[in-house]
Amino acid sequence: MSGHSGSSESRPKLKFLKPSDDDATWEQDKPDVDPINATTFVYNPYYSLSLDQQKKKLPIYQNRDHIIYLLEKYQTLVLVGETGSGKTTQVPQYLAEAGWASDGTMIGVTQPRRVAATSLASRVADEMGAILGDEVGYAIRFDEKFSPTRTKVKYLTEGLLIREMLGDPLLRQYSVIMLDEVHERTVNSDILMGLLRKILKKRKNLKLIISSATMDAEEIQRFFNLRDKKSSKSSSDDTSVILSVSGRSYPIEICYAVDPVPDYVKDAVKTVMKIHETEGKGDILVFLTGQEEVDNAITLLQQHTQNLSDTNKKAMELLPLPMYGSLPARDQLRVFQHTPKGARKVVVATNIAETSITISGIVYVIDCGFVKMRWFNPDTFTDSLVVVPISKASAEQRAGRGGRTAPGKVYRLYPEPEYEKLDPQSPPEIQRCDLSFAVLQLKVLGIDNIVRFNFPSPPPAQNLVSAVEVLFALGALDRSGGLTSPLGERMAEFPLPPCYSKMLLVSGDFGCSDEITTIAAMLQVENVFQLPFGQAAIRARIVKRKFEVEEGDLITLLNVYTSFVKSGRTKHFCSQNFLNFKRLKRADEMKKQMVKMLRRFEIPLESCKGNLEPIMKCIASGFFPNAVYLHHSGYYRTVRGDLVVYPHPTSVLYALPQPQYLLFSEIIHLSQIYIRDLTVVKPEWLEELAPHFYKKRTEHFH
Repeated sequence: MSGHSGSSESRPKLKFLKPSDDDATWEQDKPDVDPINATTFVYNPYYSLSLDQQKKKLPIYQNRDHIIYLLEKYQTLVLVGETGSGKTTQVPQYLAEAGWASDGTMIGVTQPRRVAATSLASRVADEMGAILGDEVGYAIRFDEKFSPTRTKVKYLTEGLLIREMLGDPLLRQYSVIMLDEVHERTVNSDILMGLLRKILKKRKNLKLIISSATMDAEEIQRFFNLRDKKSSKSSSDDTSVILSVSGRSYPIEICYAVDPVPDYVKDAVKTVMKIHETEGKGDILVFLTGQEEVDNAITLLQQHTQNLSDTNKKAMELLPLPMYGSLPARDQLRVFQHTPKGARKVVVATNIAETSITISGIVYVIDCGFVKMRWFNPDTFTDSLVVVPISKASAEQRAGRGGRTAPGKVYRLYPEPEYEKLDPQSPPEIQRCDLSFAVLQLKVLGIDNIVRFNFPSPPPAQNLVSAVEVLFALGALDRSGGLTSPLGERMAEFPLPPCYSKMLLVSGDFGCSDEITTIAAMLQVENVFQLPFGQAAIRARIVKRKFEVEEGDLITLLNVYTSFVKSGRTKHFCSQNFLNFKRLKRADEMKKQMVKMLRRFEIPLESCKGNLEPIMKCIASGFFPNAVYLHHSGYYRTVRGDLVVYPHPTSVLYALPQPQYLLFSEIIHLSQIYIRDLTVVKPEWLEELAPHFYKKRTEHFH
């Protein structure tokens, strides 16, 4: 049954246009139901159904027998299903019930993000009536919960599966591998597809499922079709097949902004308040680009909510909740909880809520039209986070988040002509990022000729050359392109970028491994300094000065962690000093994992006892590609590429006299190009520690 968006008179008087009637058609049928959260949402028509009945209402259930049959007949199944159809949670259960994990092997399901792996494992364990870590488990970086003998379904990140190939190149502990969310085309997913293509040729009994909401299924199917094209021309000999699962949803009305918005964060908040004041029941999902924007929007919403409750005591309560990958697990779970009666939940999220997780009860979606992507410039050796327009596929994915339990509305904060200009698909990450870690992983897995490796989407040759050059300078590769022993082999074993692993592995030589593990752990979590508003912001800035040192941000982070440990790791210390307790605890856990790895490599765990020079030289030994110098014009420029950059306003060096040379760990493109997490270094250290990368030159100015 086809339909179209409702009349503009029935909508709130927001500055939006609806598309023409021909632009929106839907199949009006019963909704696909979130198997866990369905019974917690009051508007769900299946509220009174049992869990088993809810699962049978999912679109994927109608294809259960097809999936089992196709997996018996073909080695690779390309499964295309709309978001919320149940493929990620239900297919592994169907396989387990069919006996694919009865011989001591496991069904592995990969996810691009850690939060998705842990939350999905928890949901599926509940559905199967199992204890998390027993029949259903997970494995993410520096954390795992599964049994090698009892676990049947294992959710893990893509990077972890690649690492498992180091010990088990043919993945013999798995009977079925399911690559989920492949349309995101992360570096790891592309590497996995190339590696699994090789493994499938060796292990005919291994089955592979490529699962995605939106992707070029035919291209993937051809990539995994391993039949001998010379000896067989019949399609009946194909080893891969496509199965499409149609999802079900209520109609969705799409509204566009009349004019481009000047500040999409503020306009998103205004749109939330308009919906809250004029629309019916239903939760709201807002898409923004990063943690900073999410936190700013949450603060603005809390202020609006307070003003609303002061003026109208009977108004429906508004519950703003953030959602991004680095959010602590307890805060992440809040978005999945039941919305209290008389309240409306507003989830402000990054693109993690686009495909990786499903939040029940969302009726209204606000799409800012942008996403934060990582882009690598091989000329300047900089890997930057850049805010760019989303693709049409991403816009459709975001729209699909609404209208699952009731008729939905999508508010796009950009005009309709701008939507038509969007690219159909986002470019694969492997074509736009630094490949040094990917090359290191492939080398340790025995792929010597990286150029000849069968990537689904080949990366630019210049990016590969740049990666090999950096790895050679770091000492991970020798002149013939092979892994060095033991440094290169050990760097490949660390689940961290090469600059971090090099810094950690040589820390014993500098006698500061205790301090370096702390710094590396602190760089793995988001900003530990809280950023309050108003008078509290001034107090927070004054308190932060107690930890700041002129040597830079990384030594400042070391001071923060040292003080946190001396205080007994207490919440009271964190609240007094405007520090994020949960992030510091997370850094503490990650430090313990790094120390464990260093012990395994027999690297001495020593402290330099307050002598900062060894620490700074050790940092320079890993981060030397990220060097900048103070140009005579008064601006900083990168040593490689001569790119003009500015210290980030949150850096401790932002307001101090400018040092001659700095190292950075991250570069951010905003109104200007900012460098963050800075360390002061001496130029002679760069020449001493990276002679293949830097050479001293004297310039004469006339």
